[in-house]
Amino acid sequence: MMPRLLLRAWPRGPAVGPGAPSRPLSAGSGPGQYLQRSIVPTMHYQDSLPRLPIPKLEDTIRRYLSAQKPLLDDGQFRKTEQFCKSFENGIGKELHKQLVAQDKQNKHTSYISGPWFDMYLSARDSVVLNFNPFMAFNPDSKSEYNDQLTRATNMTVSAIRFLKTLRAGLLEPEVFHLNPAKSDTDTFKRLIRFVPSSLSWYGAYLVNAYPLDMSQYFRLFNSTRLPKPSRDELFTDDKARHLLVLRKGNFYIFDVLDQDGNIVSPSEIQAHLKYILSDSSPAPEFPLTYLTSENRDIWAELRQKLMSSGNEESLRKVDSAVFCLCLDEFPIKDLVHLSHNMLHGDGTNRWFDKSFNLIIAKDGSAAVHFEHSWGDGVAVLRFFNEVFKDSTQTPAVTPQSQPATTDSTVTVQKLSFKLTDALKTGITAAKEKFDATMKTLTIDCIQFQRGGKEFLKKQKLSPDAVAQLAFQMAFLRQYGQTVATYESCSTAAFKHGRTETIRPASIYTKRCSEAFVREPSRHSAGELQQMMVECSKYHGQLTKEAAMGQGFDRHLFALRHLAAAKGIILPELYLDPAYGQINHNVLSTSTLSSPAVNLGGFAPVVSDGFGVGYAVHDNWIGCNVSSYPGRNVREFLQCVEKALEDMFDALEGKSIKS
Repeated sequence: MMPRLLLRAWPRGPAVGPGAPSRPLSAGSGPGQYLQRSIVPTMHYQDSLPRLPIPKLEDTIRRYLSAQKPLLDDGQFRKTEQFCKSFENGIGKELHKQLVAQDKQNKHTSYISGPWFDMYLSARDSVVLNFNPFMAFNPDSKSEYNDQLTRATNMTVSAIRFLKTLRAGLLEPEVFHLNPAKSDTDTFKRLIRFVPSSLSWYGAYLVNAYPLDMSQYFRLFNSTRLPKPSRDELFTDDKARHLLVLRKGNFYIFDVLDQDGNIVSPSEIQAHLKYILSDSSPAPEFPLTYLTSENRDIWAELRQKLMSSGNEESLRKVDSAVFCLCLDEFPIKDLVHLSHNMLHGDGTNRWFDKSFNLIIAKDGSAAVHFEHSWGDGVAVLRFFNEVFKDSTQTPAVTPQSQPATTDSTVTVQKLSFKLTDALKTGITAAKEKFDATMKTLTIDCIQFQRGGKEFLKKQKLSPDAVAQLAFQMAFLRQYGQTVATYESCSTAAFKHGRTETIRPASIYTKRCSEAFVREPSRHSAGELQQMMVECSKYHGQLTKEAAMGQGFDRHLFALRHLAAAKGIILPELYLDPAYGQINHNVLSTSTLSSPAVNLGGFAPVVSDGFGVGYAVHDNWIGCNVSSYPGRNVREFLQCVEKALEDMFDALEGKSIKS
C-alpha cells in the first residue's frame, strides 16, 4: 500500500486553474446564488505565490539521519550513516544538481508536483481504504433541520452556491493570517485588490498574512478519476449542470443549474430529492458501484467493456456530474458505525472515483468522502466548512418548506446500464473482494475529556506535540518499541505546494516515552514535565520546517523519482532496509479541527499499522483509529488514554502510577 498523503494536482483546467480569469456574474444572480462576494478576487494571489524550495542536500541527509536515530540500533545506524555519506558525496549530489536545474526550467509549478501526481495515479490498489478518507459533519444545532430531505436539500444548495462563488471569482482567497487585526480587514482588502496579481503576495506578507495555493480548487466539481491501464486520468467537464444522486445503488440525475448558470430553485431541488427518496425500485442485482472499489487495472478493463456495451453516455453523465450525493437508507447508530459507513459503507451506494461523495444518512448524519489524487485537505476542508456554515446559518429550505409542484418524473432521469455476462461476473468478483476486505477493518474511537488545547497552552506546550507523544507512549506500552510515524503537513503556502511529512518519533519522544512507560517512579513530576517541554519544542521545530518545505521526505522521494526517470540504477541509500522501514508507516496520523467537523478517518497505510485521525479541541481530545488484524485498536486506544492521563498527572505535579 502507498502512503495516503494529502495530494494536490496541478494540470491546467478549464474552470478555476492557476491564474484563470474570473467569470462574469450571470444576469439573474440573486442573493441566494453566492455564498459571499469577496472584495479580493479568488485567485488574486496565485501568480505571486513563492515557489516551493528544494532543501539543501546536506540538510536533507541530516534530517533523515535524525529521524532514523530512534528507530535503529547503533550498528544499523552506522550502516545507514555510511549509505548517506556516499549518497551525499556521489550520485545524490549529481541527482540533486539535475533536480535543481529541472526546477529552474519549470517555474510555473513545484518540483514535487509531477512525481507526486504520478505516484497517486499510477497506484493500482483500490482507492477504497488505501487512499480515500472521510470527514463527518457535526449535526445541525437545530435538530429538526437534520431531517434527511431537509439537510440533503440545504447541503446541495450550499455546495452549488460554493461552486458558483468559486467560478465567479467571489470566494474569499484562502489566507493564513498571523495578525488578523491588520490583514483580515476591509481596509486591507480594499487596498490589496489594486495591487497587481504579480505582486499581491508581497503586499499580504508585509502585514504577516500568507496566501495559500488554490490551484486545485477547480477539481472539486464535475470531476472524476478515470481508471486507465497502468496510470489513471483525471476528467473535468465544467459545462455539465447536473447532480448525480445514488440511492440503494440506483443512479439518478437532474440539473441543479439552469441554462443561464443560475441555481435551480431550492423547492425544485427538494421536490426532486423527495421523488428519489420515495422511489420504491429495489437495489440492482449487480450494483455497478462495486467496480470503483476494484484494483485499478481490473476496473480499467471492465470500464472498456462497459463502454463497448452501449453505456458510454450513462458513464459520461456519472463522470461529469457536479458531484455525487449519496442518500443512505438507515440511521447512524454511533461513532464507530459513522466511521465505517462514511469510509467505505457496503459498496452499493458510493461512486468512489468522484472527486467527492456527499453522504447523508436517514437521520441526517452527513459526511464528505473524497478521492485523493486530485487534491488535499486544504481545498476539501474549505469546501466542508463553507457548506456547513451556509447550510446551517442561511438554509435554503426549512422543515416546513413545501417542495415545488413540479413533475419530477420528467426532470429526474434514472440511468440504466446494459450489463453483459462478463460485466456481471466482474461486479460479483468486486463485491466479494470488497466484502472480504471490509470485514478485516476495525475502527474504534475515544474522547479524552480531562482537558485539551486551553490547558496545554497554559502549560506552554504544543497541543499537537502532546497528542503525538501520547501515540508514541501508547505504542511503546503496547508493543515495546518505537516505530516509523507519519504526520501530514500542508505546504500550501507555496505555489503548487502539496504536503511534507512531520516525523513525530524522535530521540526526545523515545526518551520521554521510556521514562513514562518503563520507569515513572524514577522521575519526579518536574523531570517528566521538562522532558515533555523538550518534545514539544522539537516537534514545533519539525512542524515549522515541514510547513516551510524543509522536511526530508519529499526531497528524497523526488531524487528517487528522477533516478528512475533517467534509468539510473537505484542508489544504495534507497536499498538500505532502514529506508524501507522508515517508509513503512506503522503509525499514520492526521489531524483536523474545525467547528464543522465531528470526526474524520482513514484506514492504515500498511497492513500492520494504525490509521490515527485525531483532533485536540479546547477542552477535550478526540481519537478515531483503524487497524487490520494483527493490531488491537481497543488496546491501543486504552494505552493512548493512559498516556494522556499520565501526562496530565505530571503537569499537575502528581506522581505517575505504572
